[in-house]
Amino acid sequence: MLAALRFLSRHGKLVLIAGLVAGAGLPDLAQALRPAIAPMIVSLLFLAVLRLGPEGLKAGMKGMHRAAGLALVLQLALPVSAALGFAALGWLAHPLAMGVILVLAAAPITGSPNITLMAGGDPAPALRQLVIGTALLPLTVIPVFWLMPAFGSPVAVARAALELLGLIALAGGAALALRHFRIVPGSQNAYDAMDGLAALLLGLVVIGLMSAIGPAILNDRRDLLLAMAAVFALNIPLQMVTSLVARRAEPRAAPALGVVAGNRNVALFLSVLPAQTAEELLLFIGCFQVPMYVTPFLLARWYRWTARP
Repeated sequence: MLAALRFLSRHGKLVLIAGLVAGAGLPDLAQALRPAIAPMIVSLLFLAVLRLGPEGLKAGMKGMHRAAGLALVLQLALPVSAALGFAALGWLAHPLAMGVILVLAAAPITGSPNITLMAGGDPAPALRQLVIGTALLPLTVIPVFWLMPAFGSPVAVARAALELLGLIALAGGAALALRHFRIVPGSQNAYDAMDGLAALLLGLVVIGLMSAIGPAILNDRRDLLLAMAAVFALNIPLQMVTSLVARRAEPRAAPALGVVAGNRNVALFLSVLPAQTAEELLLFIGCFQVPMYVTPFLLARWYRWTARP
């Protein structure tokens, strides 16, 4: 078992690519895995905290005031600016515009520490940004949803964010207890097992999130290509610009901050959006998984450079 997990750990990037291919090519499998997405995401968070341990988490949580400032920029200033810009152009009701705004309003994905680790960065700052971003989401989402009536009630989003924050606290607390009482050792074998299991879970999560892609390949290729171009144009530049800016102040944290800037938990909104809006945005949200999960493959060299002092 350890040998298999070590293999997955070494080839984590390829596991993500395999998940993307399987999610797009096997729509029945993708649909079957959708109900398991939430527990797998919580498990990923548990593994991220378990790997860091108490000391790693303590070091990563320094600078929470800066994290709060970055969260306000990413989750409030950017989506509000985008909404006002699309409104001025008369594009506010277009599904692509709504998708961009919704992505920018979201907190970092729960798997961002795992993706940061795969990209060669320190996962602790990603966990810090995940926690503060999720904690602030009930507040930052209010003006965004006020500008976008099609998104429905911000109260429902606030409730979902608070539930997610509770799960983060439970999963993180359990992981810290296991490390504190040395039930799980901080050995290399343990790290290999955690990384391999995280790679496997990430691959399964992306399969479930790709359920809208398979049918689109067969029926709506033009819309699929347009949505795919939009998500790459949004995600990758946002990661690169954020990490480049962060490099000036804190090179070690630059990869993590780039990952959390571009990779957002937009799937959280699916349960609270009006049914018609959710249906319109499902393809965009499905396509958005692609740049998120190829981040370690595309930007590993870039993040190694930004992390240099």
